[in-house]
Amino acid sequence: MPGNGPACLHLLQYSRPACSGAGVFSVVFMTDSISLASGYGSFLTPGVAAEAAIRSIRAGQLPVADAAGLPVLREAIARRYQQLEATHVEPQHVVVTPGAKAALSALLTCVLRPGDEVLLPTPNWFGFGELVSRAGGVVRELPLSPDDNYTLHPEQLRAAISPHTRVLLFSNPNNPTGRVYHHEELASLLAVTRDFPELYVLSDEIYDLVSFATKPTPSLLEFPDPHGQHLVVNGFSKSLALIGWGVGYLVAPTAVAARCAAYRHATGGAASVPAQYAALAVTQSAASVASGLVSQLHTGRNLLLDYLQRLPGVLPFLPEATYYAFPDLRAYLTPGMPVADAARELVTHLRQAGVEVVDGTTCGAPGFVRLSYAVPEPLLREALNRLAIALRQHAAAR
Repeated sequence: MPGNGPACLHLLQYSRPACSGAGVFSVVFMTDSISLASGYGSFLTPGVAAEAAIRSIRAGQLPVADAAGLPVLREAIARRYQQLEATHVEPQHVVVTPGAKAALSALLTCVLRPGDEVLLPTPNWFGFGELVSRAGGVVRELPLSPDDNYTLHPEQLRAAISPHTRVLLFSNPNNPTGRVYHHEELASLLAVTRDFPELYVLSDEIYDLVSFATKPTPSLLEFPDPHGQHLVVNGFSKSLALIGWGVGYLVAPTAVAARCAAYRHATGGAASVPAQYAALAVTQSAASVASGLVSQLHTGRNLLLDYLQRLPGVLPFLPEATYYAFPDLRAYLTPGMPVADAARELVTHLRQAGVEVVDGTTCGAPGFVRLSYAVPEPLLREALNRLAIALRQHAAAR
């Protein structure tokens, strides 16, 4: 994990409840540097997942899995979306991969042609750019504004689509902002994309169950797809606590899914079989596992948001989902410097104060930072104390 130094000051031990869901925060070392930059929570593996993986190992010789994944897992994933009224999703549309990045890589490689553009509303996850470029595409950013809650307006989308645009790529919920695009918004955007049948719409939904909104995060798969444009990527490391198990998946029209399975067969093969059985177990217990994680996150969420709301103008809206906040720290940047340089200076100052954050510049939003609250409460409190001191010092030094 970034920012974990070698000097251990003391050890924090958290207990695991006797239930089938995820445990509370695992054993954590408090170090000289505290990372609020990691994309992973500090959750224990859910008991049902560990038990399923162990059973598969003890049952004898492991099967050689098809590159598309174990049929039983693909069926369970398809059923999950069928329960969301995505009745067209069948197991042949699902490809299980060694992590969600592998799913993204397979999809982008299989649908992009050299020089194709990928339209990326920003702020967005900093890893998309390299995945697109390695697949032969070119990212074209579509900047959204915090002033209207990062709304992507249909007319804005229509104007941004060019003859070279092959993929509209977005994350829902959004990483880093925590913004959820709800059913009505998505419907209005898809009314635009249906006018461009050669355009793929790719939704990264890996945080879909880490939600504090009154309504669940809709999946792209819930919407009609008459032209076979809709692609979805998801996984198990964020909403379902399989951190380090390396299992993700994609859902795509049959022909695209088949190309992705062939690509996986040629370049790496299937995800680990015990890990797939662990993924099956948490898929079957998704509601209880996810609700357990959300319950654990409430304290840290309230702590972080309360801190940020006491910094005037820093938090323009309340993140509905994920375990991040994305505060606007442009008021703390050194005047007269280019904003990206001033943002890097501020992030460096925070790091020197003992707190690692994600520089919003890498997400398309210089002057903002991504902060995770999926860390044990004592670490989060200490990190916020350090942030407060560092921001005061930086403001005074200007």
